[in-house]
Amino acid sequence: MLEVGKKAPDFELPDQNGEIHKLSDYAGKKVILYFYPKDNTAGCTKQACGFSERYPQFTEKGAVILGVSKDSVASHKRFEEKYGLAFTLLADPERKVIEAYDVWKEKKNYGKVSMGVVRTTYLIDEQGIIIKANDKVKAADDPENMLKELA
Repeated sequence: MLEVGKKAPDFELPDQNGEIHKLSDYAGKKVILYFYPKDNTAGCTKQACGFSERYPQFTEKGAVILGVSKDSVASHKRFEEKYGLAFTLLADPERKVIEAYDVWKEKKNYGKVSMGVVRTTYLIDEQGIIIKANDKVKAADDPENMLKELA
């Protein structure tokens, strides 16, 4: 996981509509950059819907939400449409950003070891500095916890 106080790595990724986003596009705003394992899975859906439900409160506080997984643009589009998500999902199938943010790790699931995205949320300030980093994320609680961080 990247350290608090460090400059967040810039990136360039397509969203669910195929439009390119760069972290530097959001200079002057707080960014909640969260990494999640997979579209349309129980935990990831809870987390995404939680961020979406609270989206007006995040924008009021001058924050944008960017969700990143290694799913494709098309998968993100289906996920967005199925749940009416109000924020940007970024596709990173080549794991460039996932690896730059150090969230591609060995995971154990029912004793089986595999590589995957560790659910991680970063809060990045208006100057692009990481001010909060959490890799012990509970999917259902993350949106509310991040909203409190902005208070």
